[in-house]
Amino acid sequence: MKRARIHWQGQAYDVTVGDDNRVTLPDGRTLAETEVQWLPPASGTIFALGLNYADHAAELAFKAPTEPLVFIKAPNTLTGHRQVSVRPDNVEYMHYEAELVVVIGKTARNVKREDAMAYVGGYTVCNDYAVRDFLENYYRPNLRVKSRDTLTPIGPWIVDAADVADPGNLTLRTYVNGELRQQGSTRDLIFDIPYLIEYLSGFMTLSPGDMIATGTPEGLADVKPGDEVIVEVEQVGRLVNHIVSEADYEATLSVSAQEQQA
Repeated sequence: MKRARIHWQGQAYDVTVGDDNRVTLPDGRTLAETEVQWLPPASGTIFALGLNYADHAAELAFKAPTEPLVFIKAPNTLTGHRQVSVRPDNVEYMHYEAELVVVIGKTARNVKREDAMAYVGGYTVCNDYAVRDFLENYYRPNLRVKSRDTLTPIGPWIVDAADVADPGNLTLRTYVNGELRQQGSTRDLIFDIPYLIEYLSGFMTLSPGDMIATGTPEGLADVKPGDEVIVEVEQVGRLVNHIVSEADYEATLSVSAQEQQA
């Protein structure tokens, strides 16, 4: 089953999504994918992995890590399917990162590797944009790189764990304006999902709705305002996003504020 959160006619809904991507409201009415505003499908803590694919580490001229490189992303970064992400004005390089996201399904503390998959509630997709101009250390990406408003589109939905037969063997792809720019597979994760759950739950409690963004493979490139960026993970979902300039985004916010005051 695919579960999502949407906004429609002034109200947020928890919904199910069919194979045709039509949304079913709690009262049984259905809506097309393009008729609704898609919201981030989960709202827990976001744990993000750096350099968790050996080819990506090599792409950046770094050695593969011997322990997970984990950082936490702020909720303000999240945005939904078919929404916009803001490229800051006057920066030189901002790139996409297609990632499989694990959504925790039940409270996890001191979980052993062999039991870890029982704590997975489902999977979703994220695009963890990074502004490379401000990157001082790949091992500790700072807030200006990874926690800007709108720079983590996520969704469109959560696919139940039971519906993904082998999360350790899924293809990831990124398309920019229809051109395939990035492709990899979760079989190449340095630290796989059971390892990450055991590692994180070994020193802190993971709660339902928490998310683990498992990292991105090689194939990064700069994106510009006007670009359409699509990231997809096999069996999970296809996440559409558009890049806008900071100036255009601020102008849109200003118009929206004026309309609300009218």
